[in-house]
Order: sequence, then structure tokens, then C-alpha cells
Amino acid sequence: MKISKAMKPYFFGAAAGLLLTASVAIEGQFFGTSTTFPRFATLVLDTIGVDLSSTAFYQAREGSLTGAAFPNWQLLFVIGIGLGAFVSAKLSGTFKREDLPPMWVERFGTSVQKRIWWSLLGGTLAIVGARMAGGCPSGHGISGLSQLGLSSFIALSMFFAGGILTSRILYKGGQA
Repeated sequence: MKISKAMKPYFFGAAAGLLLTASVAIEGQFFGTSTTFPRFATLVLDTIGVDLSSTAFYQAREGSLTGAAFPNWQLLFVIGIGLGAFVSAKLSGTFKREDLPPMWVERFGTSVQKRIWWSLLGGTLAIVGARMAGGCPSGHGISGLSQLGLSSFIALSMFFAGGILTSRILYKGGQA
């Protein structure tokens, strides 16, 4: 089935809505990814012998936010996002390896290590912000808005505002 470029957002938006509906009907779960990361972190800490059992986070929801919940559908969802993007790019012929985006090189130079450290810092801030907001952009944007959640409208607005402000500061108002 060939979908025109103009229709792709509508088609895939509807597909996401149907997938969300199926997820709730079958599993009783809405979309979201941010809880996978603290679960993975507690799994790693448990594995190396760090005892977190007395912390409030570890005890919340009877431990369902910890690595004890693995493997679960959400972990597979996170893996599927990356794997699906890769397969889709390969099949469409649009995949290309890019060590550093041209806009990054223009602003910050060619140091891959610098890019890695900034990416780790940005990712850490993003996951902390997602946990503070009670969910990630996909969780609030798809699941929260589908329920008309006021907190999701506010959180998603803040995610967008923060992203726009950060990119304007980092790239000095440059265009991608």
C-alpha cells in the first residue's frame, strides 16, 4: 500500500491511536517509555549489590518501578522503537550513518567525545524531567492527551517549550 507524503501523518496518527486502544484493551496499559530507564537502573544496581530496598522509590507500587518488573511489555516497546526505526530506515533506503550532525559540527566542532558527553548530559536531564513530570513526551503526548489529561497538556507544552528554548540557546537561533 502506497501512502502519499501528505497523508502519512494522518495514517500513522490513526495507526498510533488504534495501537494505543489495543494496548489498553489487551494489556490495560497506556503508552510511555520513561519508567523503563529507572527500572533498568535499579536492575543494574541490584546486580552489582547496591541495596535500595529501603528507599521510597523501591517500595512504590509494590516494586513495580524497579528492575524486578522486567521483562515486561514496556521494555519490549522501548526496544521496538529503536529496532523499528532502524528497520524502517533500512527498508525505505533512507538509512545513513552519521557520526555528527552537520548543525552540531558547524556550532561545536568535530569532537565525537564532546557530542557523547553532551548527549549523556541531555539524556540524563530529559529522563529526570520526565520522571518529575510523571511521564515522558510519548506518554503524555499520546496517552495523556487521548484521555484529555490537563497535566498532560501542561507537561507536553513544557516539553516543547524546553526543547525549543534549549535548541535556540545551543544553536544560537540557527535553522536545522
